Amino acid sequence: MQRTTRMTRWLIAAAAALAVSLIAGCGGGGGSGNNNNQTSSPSSPPPAGSNQVAAVINSAVSNTPNIPTVTVTVCAPGSASQCQTINNVLLDTKSFGLRILNSSLGSIAGSLPNVVPSGSAGILAQCAHFADGFTWGTIRWADVHIGGETASNIPMQLIGDLPAATIPSENCTDRIPVSQAEDTASELNANGILGVGVAVNDCGLGCALPISDSGNLSTYFSCPPNATTASCARTSVSVNQQVTNPISRFAADNNGVIVQFPAVPDGGSPTVTGLVTFGINTQANNAMPGTVTKLASDPFGDLANSSFNGAPNVDAFLDTGSNGLFFTATLPKCGSNAPDFYCPTTRQTLSATLQGVDATVATVSFAADNATNLFNSRNLALSNLAGTAGSLPTALDLGLPFYFGRTVYHGLDLSANGGQAPFIAF
Repeated sequence: MQRTTRMTRWLIAAAAALAVSLIAGCGGGGGSGNNNNQTSSPSSPPPAGSNQVAAVINSAVSNTPNIPTVTVTVCAPGSASQCQTINNVLLDTKSFGLRILNSSLGSIAGSLPNVVPSGSAGILAQCAHFADGFTWGTIRWADVHIGGETASNIPMQLIGDLPAATIPSENCTDRIPVSQAEDTASELNANGILGVGVAVNDCGLGCALPISDSGNLSTYFSCPPNATTASCARTSVSVNQQVTNPISRFAADNNGVIVQFPAVPDGGSPTVTGLVTFGINTQANNAMPGTVTKLASDPFGDLANSSFNGAPNVDAFLDTGSNGLFFTATLPKCGSNAPDFYCPTTRQTLSATLQGVDATVATVSFAADNATNLFNSRNLALSNLAGTAGSLPTALDLGLPFYFGRTVYHGLDLSANGGQAPFIAF
């Protein structure tokens, strides 16, 4: 039976955590599917550009609709032989950095050096908070290859390599129930997460503050090398040791990402293949036309003071890691079979005014259709799938359906080094 799991996979970054609450009880769950790491055949030939990779929506790991996945290769730093190619890695434009299941890396996991926190004899681990749960595991150094691009010796998270008994309480299970740990493929709906949002790393200077500083909201922990109990202590971590957006470490094409998916009909499509292009205005295949609307975002990709459904001050963001459009509206819900989704009797067209932090605005439209009928179609690419915003009544999560038929640009925040400010464009 096709799953109707609600998936909102955006990262609750430490620097934004004061303004963002958790969406409770909206992720995980059991499921069936293929968890092998051999590259699956997309529905069209893979792209030819060295700075491009196919993004495929198909049955993947859990047969859940609207899960865009890419293939990445992880290697021990400097090695051309200690490598593992991993398919079904979720493409997520609202999180930052690579996170791979330990079970998907196989024997090379032991070849990835642990990141050691400064001034500590332990190893670095993280309880990474997402809107639908958390991932727990160590931080490792690795070379990451995507398409023809390489990010050398960057910190990534190895999910699920520590015993469950080591999961800490402080700033982890005291905020998110342990039942929402996403340390397996069926819980994660993927073999990993490739976070390519606008931030260079997943926390920033806030996590580098002394741990005694009230402004430090670190989700990083220093653990004994062979920890078997909950003995990991929350720690500050320098920016260069935090989980890092691979794009920012490419030799070229390192200032952003372009996501393109073809239009999908109202009833959905069985599969869809899109295109991810790295770099913006760095070569001929990633030139951004002057006709697009460019909205400046905050450092984590959020847009300011947007409006939707007659309500001002809406917190809007674009996110391929959310498998639906999530917002608060008076549309009828589906009931017990899909309680988090909307089921209007007829297709509804909605609009919102998105506003950048620079006050630039853009009006966009999207649709919500009967989610039960969409799920029953057994199509895996659904353009009109919409659900509730849960405990975030002012959120407008423009998830994967928003990307169908659009070309969307996510410009990295390079302002710390005098470069561009973060932006979203379409």
